[in-house]
Amino acid sequence: MSETVLLIGGGGREHAIARALADDCDLYACASNRNPGIVSLADAVETLDESDPEAVVAYAEEIDADLAVVGPEGPLAAGVVDALDEAGVYAFGPEAAEARIETDKQFQREFMAEHDVPGTPWFETFDDADAAAAFVEELAEDGEDAAVKPAGLTGGKGVRVTGDQVMHAEAADYVRESGHDEWVIEERLVGEEFTVQAFVANGEVRPTLAVQDHKRAYEGDEGPNTGGMGSYSDVDATLPFMDRADYADAVEIIEAVVAALDGYRGVLYGQFMLTAEGPRVVEFNARFGDPEAMNTLPVLDTPFLDVLTAARDGETLPSLDFTGEATVCKYAVPEGYPTDPEAGAEVTLDESSVGDALLYYASVDAREDGVYTTTSRSFAVVGRGDTIEAAESQAESALDGLGAGFRVRHDVGKPALVQRRIDHIDELR
Repeated sequence: MSETVLLIGGGGREHAIARALADDCDLYACASNRNPGIVSLADAVETLDESDPEAVVAYAEEIDADLAVVGPEGPLAAGVVDALDEAGVYAFGPEAAEARIETDKQFQREFMAEHDVPGTPWFETFDDADAAAAFVEELAEDGEDAAVKPAGLTGGKGVRVTGDQVMHAEAADYVRESGHDEWVIEERLVGEEFTVQAFVANGEVRPTLAVQDHKRAYEGDEGPNTGGMGSYSDVDATLPFMDRADYADAVEIIEAVVAALDGYRGVLYGQFMLTAEGPRVVEFNARFGDPEAMNTLPVLDTPFLDVLTAARDGETLPSLDFTGEATVCKYAVPEGYPTDPEAGAEVTLDESSVGDALLYYASVDAREDGVYTTTSRSFAVVGRGDTIEAAESQAESALDGLGAGFRVRHDVGKPALVQRRIDHIDELR
């Protein structure tokens, strides 16, 4: 008997989840938008506020869902998993209390310190913006840089790093003018960022491949932070600038957090900075990354549904097998993104025009006469190959028919940028 699975969310990450599940179950989805990629894969898509627990539960009961998968962070923070649990529908995702490992950065850092999680940077927390800004100014007097973070969710765009992105005075002004009261000011970590996502349930941890995202808006790692302009993974669990010991250390940190959370389930996403001393924690997320899900799920040989049903049934999670392919993901975003994006450009690429690459729709407006951009990231293409260079070439070829009104970071996954990462770590070490 086929499982009935409800997917919650409508972005590029959720399109990747839908593609990983659609052939193995009766798939339904609900979101505030109608992602055309998900619509093409699911039996039905319901338009609703995915952060409204009552609305999500009502739809889950209407389709008689056997289990649910929560994609974005908003529903986790809103208690959608809690509500599904109460209704008797197993959801692969943490309840709101455990999701605080992402949704409350003050809680995250204090939790890590309390439980002696390896890789924790120094930090100070503040419940008053003026006090936080004054601390940033004191750091300037001492010649010390820091990462300046609002405590709540900011869609990956709220952090300012002094000495890298902004001057101390600019960061202090940002704190005072942002409208946020609660802040985390912490050690500026120097190195190369990478992500390891793990499936977690029943006290078990199944780590996936390391991925490197590219947050900066423009080529050469210039410009403001975004939700992610592209990412890549290699043919095995590591990346070219790290070794097996670095990966093992990152997994050990994830396992320490899972052990301390006691009962966590879902995806735990560890974002790390590989420093001269090894991996340090940038942050944790309580769900798949976007774009990192688009690197991970297409090369996962183990059926994702098997992970979900084992988690629900209290069984041992299956070992994870991967295809051994490298991946490169490149996002197409509207002109002007992220500071002044221009909506309304037509998306001229479709699954038939991208060759062997994969197309994932994100924030688009599907109309009767076509698919058009909104003001957020529009869609991604993912290339796969027996090397990063081959995967990058496939992704780049898929963008040949890209029309006007879009911008892409073409340097993601190219040999020169990858080599720059390798050289940076060599210099640090």
